[in-house]
Amino acid sequence: MTATALSPAKKLLSVLDDRKAADLCRDALARAGITVGGDAPWDMKVHDERLWTRVLREGSLGLGDAYVEGWWDTPALDQFFDRVLRARLDREVTSNWVFVAHIVRARLFNVQALRPFEIAEKHYDIGNDLYEAMLDRSMAYTCGYWRDNADLDTAQEAKLELVCKKLGLRQGMRVLELGCGWGSFAFHAAKKHGVSVVAYNVSKEQVAWMKARKGTLPIEVHLDDYRTARGTFDAVVSIGLMEHVGPKNYRAYMELVDRCLSPEGAAVVHTIGSNRSRDRIDPWFDRHIFPNAAFPSLGRLTDAMEEILVPEDVHNLGEHYDPTLMAWWHRFDAAWPKLRPRYGDRFYRMWKFYLLVSAATFRSRFMQLYQIVFTRQGAPQPRGCRAV
Repeated sequence: MTATALSPAKKLLSVLDDRKAADLCRDALARAGITVGGDAPWDMKVHDERLWTRVLREGSLGLGDAYVEGWWDTPALDQFFDRVLRARLDREVTSNWVFVAHIVRARLFNVQALRPFEIAEKHYDIGNDLYEAMLDRSMAYTCGYWRDNADLDTAQEAKLELVCKKLGLRQGMRVLELGCGWGSFAFHAAKKHGVSVVAYNVSKEQVAWMKARKGTLPIEVHLDDYRTARGTFDAVVSIGLMEHVGPKNYRAYMELVDRCLSPEGAAVVHTIGSNRSRDRIDPWFDRHIFPNAAFPSLGRLTDAMEEILVPEDVHNLGEHYDPTLMAWWHRFDAAWPKLRPRYGDRFYRMWKFYLLVSAATFRSRFMQLYQIVFTRQGAPQPRGCRAV
């Protein structure tokens, strides 16, 4: 039989495969209360029927890329994914080849150690104008603390003060900050508590932003990997760094804290946390938003502390990340007309997907946000470790 004669049969098989893929995906979405073509804010509008085979073939990577490319829409992405995650539909796309290859790569290579500056180049350095428009006045790019706080500025200030209280900061202390962002914590701690801060950061744009604004504050910021930190400090803190450390390096991170923390000092880690141990984040987020990131489980972090550090308090702030992300989304969306000429419409859909899907992961309790207070063995329990 010639290739030409086979062509109609191949086309029929392709149509049947597409229909089967569509039926499987529609049935799965229905279990989450989502109707394709429905009128609810969380329902899905499909503009390209190739979507279904792409999702079955590529999993969450295909679903996210298809959204960015305009193959599908929904009035409320956050509500759509809240329902998807509560129904645990994520389990149905973890056997595709993209996911498997992703996990194998993470287990074979220590990518966080091999390419520590990649995350800065691909995410944190893309444009301070974007982050200035999206974030609060302190430029805090982590979860706020919304208890008794009604807006993003006060929620972020409350988060920074909460960390300072847990560390027990007092006038004249020396603080080591591992991964300092745009300096929100360093500025707050130096101004409000009279401490000096030594900070490490791999982002050129963030370090330049800090140096231009620190004035005479006792803040020393290094454009360098956190692993090069040396010295002895009264407190050690990382807010939003642990997501980039990687499972192969958790123990080395804790050993660094043990080396740098004074005998009676306290340390705080503020990090997104996974409900189970994972070697890498979702493939779409890894490719487009946070390359080489991994969200640690609580168990992996406490395991890394064994015999050298003592966990004193664990505070789950996960519920506070949903309103933080929604505030970032609304600020980004409002600023889009002035950002659009530089970033373009594809970026808008990608960034929207990132922010609203992230909000859904915390709203559905799929992800957590942990603040962990810990000390060196033999140290007294910090008085402020339960300052909630």
